[in-house]
Amino acid sequence: MLRRACLVAAILLLSLPAFTQNIDDFAKKLTVKTFANGLTVLIYERHEAPVFSYTRMVDVGDTQDPMGASGLAHMFEHMAFKGTEDIGTTNYATEKLALDREEKAYEAYDAERRKRVGADPAKVKELYEAFEAAAEDAHKYVIPNQFTEILEREGAVGVNAYTSMDETAYLFSMPSNRLELWAYMEADRMAHPVFREFYKERDVVLEERRMRVDSNPNGRMVEQFQAAAYVAHPYHRSGIGWPSEVTSLTATQAKTFYKKYYTPSNTVIALVGDIYPKEAMPLLEKYFGALPTEPKPSDLDIAEPPQFDTRSVVIHDKAQPIYIEGYHRPDYRDPDDAVYDVIEDLISNGRTSRLYRSLVRDQHIAAYAAGFTGFPGHKYPNLFALYGVPMPGHKPDEIADGIHKEIERLKNEDVTDDELQMIKTRFRAQLIESLGSNEGLAQSLAQLQLRYGDWKQLFGEIDRTQKVTKADIRRVANKVFVASNRTTAEILTITPTQKPVQQNPGENTQEQQ
Repeated sequence: MLRRACLVAAILLLSLPAFTQNIDDFAKKLTVKTFANGLTVLIYERHEAPVFSYTRMVDVGDTQDPMGASGLAHMFEHMAFKGTEDIGTTNYATEKLALDREEKAYEAYDAERRKRVGADPAKVKELYEAFEAAAEDAHKYVIPNQFTEILEREGAVGVNAYTSMDETAYLFSMPSNRLELWAYMEADRMAHPVFREFYKERDVVLEERRMRVDSNPNGRMVEQFQAAAYVAHPYHRSGIGWPSEVTSLTATQAKTFYKKYYTPSNTVIALVGDIYPKEAMPLLEKYFGALPTEPKPSDLDIAEPPQFDTRSVVIHDKAQPIYIEGYHRPDYRDPDDAVYDVIEDLISNGRTSRLYRSLVRDQHIAAYAAGFTGFPGHKYPNLFALYGVPMPGHKPDEIADGIHKEIERLKNEDVTDDELQMIKTRFRAQLIESLGSNEGLAQSLAQLQLRYGDWKQLFGEIDRTQKVTKADIRRVANKVFVASNRTTAEILTITPTQKPVQQNPGENTQEQQ
């Protein structure tokens, strides 16, 4: 494996001058235009096959969920596939009236059930039944899944979306001779979304939460870990939403959220594939340039206060034990951002990584061990996390000790020349590999344009990585990986006869049964 890695490194090093030249060639194939309404479009030409990949990225994620309405950004991602005024309905004019009646019925039910004092159970039941009847009436006009079915019938593959803490993205690939159909449908979805079946879909989101978090010990641990690490910034909230808040989301809230954040000025579209910009741009201007101009929403201005104590979460469960710890670090704009990427690669990338060799191969205390940066997002100051899964007969505190020994090595010993060079070579290799996928390139271009306002950061990230030194690694490790900046979480396995360990008075520890 080492010989193979060295051979790959040698080939890549020899090809570096040609690769640098290809950056200029890359720019020649890329067209970028910002319309008058603020929407930015990137088109990268690649004519090897008659297809293109598309990503629409909106600068809104779970961190923008209003207070008391966690899960709203994720909820809208679901609603975006419900169709428009033209797609997904048998008669929108009549459906709209039915949807208005449904929302009013829900508001009446919601107001009664929320009363802290004096709520009438009989009236709550009556109002809920009226709401259900209104929802059933509105459903009569729905053509389920029509938006996705039209796309797939016309050759679209990978129709999907995701919501992160930082952004929401919509993506798929399609035959290039269906470009105008894509433009019409996506512009229509941006201009005229219809929030049909909102409350039905809300139940789907709740079930998703039950599967990913409530019935998953690892999901519960990560959620509590995140909440313990952050006290002020919205990164402390559950991305999928707290149950009591998800059950209170309304279609009216979703419309307000959409109007504020889903503006052209807050959106980037990237297309990669068999597209000729001179022919495509007028078409895109026709459909997307006609979207109304709205101001770009202001960014969050909430700073997480410095952490001065070690925080811990302990979950007792009949589950596989696991240990994780995280350290606060600056956001992606920090001058040391590339240093964190190098440290991640050093301790986590494959069987030659430090954590694998120490905890898995040599000590046999972990089945798996790794680290990662940018949790739970990259846009705002985030966490560098390290974790391990103990082997049978071993405990999370052994994983913690092993991780801390490797952290001390980072602080006190320089990495070797070979280690650092191999990491830098891998970063170049990963960039070359990412350029080979239409889907991956479309997502990268959209995200970098959204974050930096400059797609060239695709190559700037490599430049910054190449400049990382041994001294940088030691400096950052000593600054960030300290106990007072640490949050830990672990699952301790219990048997049916065992009781949870009691918390000692004065400990800053959250215990969950």
